[in-house]
Amino acid sequence: RKFYYITLLRDPVSRYLSEWRHVQRGATWKTSLHMCDGRTPTPEELPSCYEGTDWSGCTLQEFMDCPYNLANNRQVRMLADLSLVGCYNMSFIPENKRAQILLESAKKNLKDMAFFGLTEFQRKTQYLFERTFNLKFIRPFMQYNSTRAGGVEVDNDTIRRIEELNDLDMQLYDYAKDLFQQRYQYKRQLERRLLHRSNEALPKEETEEQGRLPTEDYMSHIIEKW
Repeated sequence: RKFYYITLLRDPVSRYLSEWRHVQRGATWKTSLHMCDGRTPTPEELPSCYEGTDWSGCTLQEFMDCPYNLANNRQVRMLADLSLVGCYNMSFIPENKRAQILLESAKKNLKDMAFFGLTEFQRKTQYLFERTFNLKFIRPFMQYNSTRAGGVEVDNDTIRRIEELNDLDMQLYDYAKDLFQQRYQYKRQLERRLLHRSNEALPKEETEEQGRLPTEDYMSHIIEKW
């Protein structure tokens, strides 16, 4: 049996704000074991950001102020091989070296995946998925710009602070966008050659506005619409 690994990445600032709103409503990850190298982290290695049953009602400032917040650089951490840096043991190697190893590991694992998409580019994500796995969705993906994250009004200083807290995710996302466009253009060129031989017209290329446009939470869209 052959397994394919896929993932979806999101603009780090929008993703961070969305997670904060999720936590603010009472969401927790208490059942997550954070297993690494055959064990779970100790309370000293992974302290909690709050006391009590959840962190509901926390302000964005409180969310940003917690140095142990797993929302920081979550996408890099989820994609990287944590065993390379001693899992959650922050004293295993110096912080700067740890960050670089995690980022490079996340990039490598992303590149090795059969497919990944970007929530800011829904139509191109659908196109790549369909051409990669020779499957066809019954309806086109929609680009939604009205989201929980999009409804949060933050000033430029706060955005810069979120970018600093998620610096690794920002670098990963820049890398992902470039790789995503390369894969998309390659598939378009391949399809263009095939259709040229058969004298068929190439489907019109989807144009999607670039830049930071928060999109609807992907999983909720799947659950509600599909």
